[in-house]
Amino acid sequence: MAHHPLQLLADQPAGLVNVCPMPAKYVSADAGLRLAIALLFLVSATTKVMETTAIQAYMHAYGVPGMLVWPAACFEYAAGLCLFLGYRARPVAVLLAGWCLLTALIFHRQFSDLDQLMNFFKNLTMAGGFLWLAKADPGRARVDAPSAARLAGGKPCGR
Repeated sequence: MAHHPLQLLADQPAGLVNVCPMPAKYVSADAGLRLAIALLFLVSATTKVMETTAIQAYMHAYGVPGMLVWPAACFEYAAGLCLFLGYRARPVAVLLAGWCLLTALIFHRQFSDLDQLMNFFKNLTMAGGFLWLAKADPGRARVDAPSAARLAGGKPCGR
């Protein structure tokens, strides 16, 4: 069955997740890879907190109110932490895909500047990766794995 990007979770009954067991040799790799991705958002949020004035000036240059630096930092901290822990990985991945698209469209539209163009495509690539993550099995190396398996009633792969 083909999936549409915005229908990633809609075709699953409420509360059910894919609880296919991930081979044990991949469990630590899964957590490590999530950390590698989450670090981008955790460092970005920390930069917003530590360099608030500079970030607000950057945001203002693109027509974004500087006061939005605080909700942006909070979102990046929360999403980065959830992604690292694997907590609600699928919905967080969908939100991060939207975040990457939003920031690409706001801050990286000056395609005559090679850095802007590359950042635009980096954000598009990340959005695609997050949608892929949202569709994939989030693995056993996550804090909500026991409750997810209990909610799914231990349904086998492929339902």
